Amino acid sequence: MAVSSIRFGIIGCGRIAQRHAEQIKIFGHLTAVCDMLPEKADALAHQYSCSAYYTVEAFLTSAANIDVVVVCTPNGLHAAHSIAALQAGCHVLCEKPMAINTPNCVNMIAAARQAGKKLMIVKQNRFNPPVAAVYLLLQQNLLGKIYSIQLNCFWNRNEDYYQTWKGTKELDGGTLFTQFSHFIDLLYWMFGDVKHIQAITTNSAHTNSIAFEDTGIVNLVFESGLIGGIHYTVNSHQQNMEGSLTIFAENGTIKIGGQYLNTLEYQRLTNITIPDLPQSKAANQYGTYTGSMSNHDKVYENLIEVLTNNAPMYTLPEEGLKTVEIIERIYQAANTI
Repeated sequence: MAVSSIRFGIIGCGRIAQRHAEQIKIFGHLTAVCDMLPEKADALAHQYSCSAYYTVEAFLTSAANIDVVVVCTPNGLHAAHSIAALQAGCHVLCEKPMAINTPNCVNMIAAARQAGKKLMIVKQNRFNPPVAAVYLLLQQNLLGKIYSIQLNCFWNRNEDYYQTWKGTKELDGGTLFTQFSHFIDLLYWMFGDVKHIQAITTNSAHTNSIAFEDTGIVNLVFESGLIGGIHYTVNSHQQNMEGSLTIFAENGTIKIGGQYLNTLEYQRLTNITIPDLPQSKAANQYGTYTGSMSNHDKVYENLIEVLTNNAPMYTLPEEGLKTVEIIERIYQAANTI
């Protein structure tokens, strides 16, 4: 896709901002960046030859030169920064999670409607080749009745990871928000809304560094009657171990696995075979740890199509809200040990 004339600004110049800046260079023009730490804003601005700002207010005074604001700040600031950008007349691409409570998500959607601007939420794991292939099977009802599902999220986050805003309730929100909201999004996207929730959570290994759980086990009953389980933790020894989704269905069993739902590990299906899939992108690298898949190019391809050709958004803001709502309900239901 050719470079567009769309002008971007980034709020929050941490590690994920680098992923966005790389894609913006391909798909548009980065005109301004903002971070409360001047050295971070200056470094990114110097790398991409754009303007640096140290407050959101100052950044948004340049909104006449920005078409899309990319929000890469801590989770707890996503709503405030997205709303401010929308009110300044910009479209918004907000990193996951959309926010850390549903009222903030509702306010974000209302601000976008009032401003007549697009609010887009990053859910790049939807583009993982095995995820997209299994989603298509579900849409075509080729698996028949879904009996049960099991989601495993076994990652590692060490003490060093939690030295900044991460680990705080106010700005982080919880392990499901920061580490595994992509996984919850996929459950909603593939299987619909949740009717009943049971959960147990605990903090076994990070009592000195985080204000919430590091491990949880969740039982779900979906509106369709489907039952499912989630086992998640950031206590996998030394490295991420697994991010997997197993589906037990009338016409077969299938498992999307790897560390980030990036490989098709198992398929035993009736009259169906998923052929060889395209190679998944490499995972995001963040120095001492790795994160989810780097499908941000697909995110930006869709964004450009939305803004230039009025294409559908691959993730609606209402879907981002549902992810936050389900996570909130898990925490509300949790019996914390």
